[in-house]
This record gives sequence, structure tokens and C-alpha cells, in this order.
Amino acid sequence: MSETRISLDDPKSLSQLSDDDFQSLLLEGVSRTFALTIPQLPTKLYGVVANAYLLCRIVDTIEDEVSLSAAQKKYFCSEFIDVVKTGVNAEPFAVELAPLLSEQTIPAEHTLIHVLPRVIQITHTFDGEQIDALARCVETMAGGMPVFQAQDLHGGLATLADLDRYCYYVAGCVGEMLAKLFCHYSPEIARHREELLTLSVSFGQGLQMTNILKDIWDDAQRGVCWLPQDIFTETGFDLNNLSPETNDEHFRAGLAHLISIAHDHLHNALIYTQKLPAHETGLRNFCLWALGMAVLTLKKIKQNLDFTHSDQVKITRKSVKATILATRLIGRNNTLLTLLFNVTGRELKTPDWTYSIPSSKAKSDL
Repeated sequence: MSETRISLDDPKSLSQLSDDDFQSLLLEGVSRTFALTIPQLPTKLYGVVANAYLLCRIVDTIEDEVSLSAAQKKYFCSEFIDVVKTGVNAEPFAVELAPLLSEQTIPAEHTLIHVLPRVIQITHTFDGEQIDALARCVETMAGGMPVFQAQDLHGGLATLADLDRYCYYVAGCVGEMLAKLFCHYSPEIARHREELLTLSVSFGQGLQMTNILKDIWDDAQRGVCWLPQDIFTETGFDLNNLSPETNDEHFRAGLAHLISIAHDHLHNALIYTQKLPAHETGLRNFCLWALGMAVLTLKKIKQNLDFTHSDQVKITRKSVKATILATRLIGRNNTLLTLLFNVTGRELKTPDWTYSIPSSKAKSDL
């Protein structure tokens, strides 16, 4: 690859790559985490899951682009749903969107939009059931995100139920899609389809809530807050007063409650993973690495409730390596996995806080 000088800085050079190498290079550019976990999947799942992530990343790119108005974001999201479903008009879509991206969008995402037609071309090499899973996920995500983009989020979301709904749009529906792809891949896994679909929504929410908590101050710099007002009103803190200089025990109490809720979702993620066959080590690695890194991130946040920047609660490379090693040693043993989860996350639960995890959150809203 180095001999041909293929680079994300030169989108045209990517045409020389096979589909798998093409998607792999894009993944490395837009997500170090998924570039690490997706290759753990079985060969028959790698291509479709990599493609699914790139499709979702395109929606994220539209959502996060600061130069686009709420109306423009809604327009591009709607158009992209049709592009994914039909496989047509990918080229004009990319041509229209690419020049509107600002310098605040990372270079790899600029490239992703430029090569979007090939991503869509790959999407439509999969069989009908797989395409349907990807298209439904994109439809849910791209249909739901603009609802929140049109809101004033400076003071947070109104309620915990709104946070649940947001997390479903951006992550829970991705969990459902992955569960469908896993069931399509394995009749053995498909026997647990309905339970996996329910747990997968919670899995997605646990990961998304972890990111939201980690990125509180990064989001605040953009004038955005994804925390639920009702949780903090209950503890005696007004999110409209939130700033990195905040030094308030009532705010930290609300944060601890949300960590506890995220921990509950990650416990469901563990149950989800334990229902995958022990011999499917690639699938288990894919799930456990994400789960382990999320638990360690929550633990770091809980130990530093007064943090003021995401860098202060990012886990170290040593912690990532430890997660990978532990998974390889005990990933097939459900009893040891439960023990490790309980020991590692024992400080994350708030004893006097209860939360009933809703089932599939927002399907009826679309």
C-alpha cells in the first residue's frame, strides 16, 4: 500500500484498493476505535459492518457540520436515506455536500464524502436482508438526528426520556442493526434474535452515554449539552449555569446518577455478549473490547467528577491493551466475564438510584 502512495489526502488514489482495503483505510481515518474492533469480526461480517459504520459516519458528519443550518442538515439527511435505500444519485449527493464542509470537519471525513459513491456501491453488493438492515438503521438515525438539531441544546435535554430517545437515534438503532447482521450470519445466534434486539438497544445507549459524559466540556464549547435537565433539577443544579469552571456538589451528584444509568446499560451489553456463542471469539472480542473500554472510561469519570476536559478522563493505551488481554484470556467464560465486570465497575453504581431501562425507545416516533 505504501509503494503506491495511497492516502486519504488523495481520494482518487483510493480507487486502486480492493473494497476491504478501501473501507479499512477509511475506518482508520475516521475512527481509531472501530478500526481496531471491526477487524476482529469474522470475514463474512467484516465488509458489511465496516460499510455500515461508514454509512453512519456520513450521517454523523452531516449532523456535526457547523456550517450547515438545521434545515440543510434535515435536507441532506433525507436525501441520504434515499441514496442508501436505492443506491442511486450518490454522485450528485456527494458533489452537493462536499463543498459545504468546513475546516472543522476532519480531513478524513472530507475524503469520506468525496468517495461516498463507492461506499454506496459497496452497500449494494450485499444481499437484500443485509441492505435492509443497513438502510433501516440509516433511516432511523438520519430521520431522528434533525429533530434534536433543531432544538436549543445550550441548557441540555428536557428529560431523561429525551436522552433515551436521542441515544436510540444515534446508537441504539446501530445496536439493532448489528444484532440483525449477527443473526443473518449465524442461525445459532438467530435463536436469540428478539432478546438480542432488545439488549442491543441498551448496549448502544451505554456506549453513547459514556461518550456524552466524557465529552461534556467538548460539547459545551460548541454550545451543546446532551445532559437531561430533570436529573440535575432533582439534585439541585441548573444546567443553564454549566461551565468548565463549575464546582458544585449538586452537579457532581447528577453526574454520578448518569454514570450509574450508563453502567446499567453496559450490564445489559455484557448479557448480550454472553448470549453469543463462546466459539464466536471474533464477535465476542468486537463486543467486549467496546464494553471494557466504556466501563474503564466511566470508572475514570467517576474518580474525577470535577474534570474539565475530555483528555482528563480518556483511558490510556495501557488500559486498552489490558482490555484486549483480559478478553483473550477469559472471553469465552461467562462466569469470569461477569466477575470481571462486577469487580471493575463496583464503584459505578449509585446505591440509592434506580432506573428502569426502557425497551426499544423511539421506533414509534418515526
